[in-house]
Amino acid sequence: MILNEFSKVLQDHEQDIVKGKSSLDFLMEWIKNILSKRPKTNVEKIIHTEIALCENKTGDFLLVAKSDSGRVLTKTLYEFCESFDRHVMRKWLQNKQATDFNM
Repeated sequence: MILNEFSKVLQDHEQDIVKGKSSLDFLMEWIKNILSKRPKTNVEKIIHTEIALCENKTGDFLLVAKSDSGRVLTKTLYEFCESFDRHVMRKWLQNKQATDFNM
């Protein structure tokens, strides 16, 4: 359920990922956006229950898992980002030739 919602975000920004932006950037923006407002959907409620946002005055922030299941959730989301980045790169490389990379 949560991965499905987040995958929609990544699919919308696939071209940005091809251009070099990491899917982790989108994950952080997505979670930060959810945690900054009152939860409405079940996905938002789960994220509010499992993850905390700690932010300092300069805008640096840290996501903290509130429980063991929160740690599993954050790890799963992180691994999903890595997998999606590899998927996008594989798709991009699929129709490339070795001569496309001459230096």
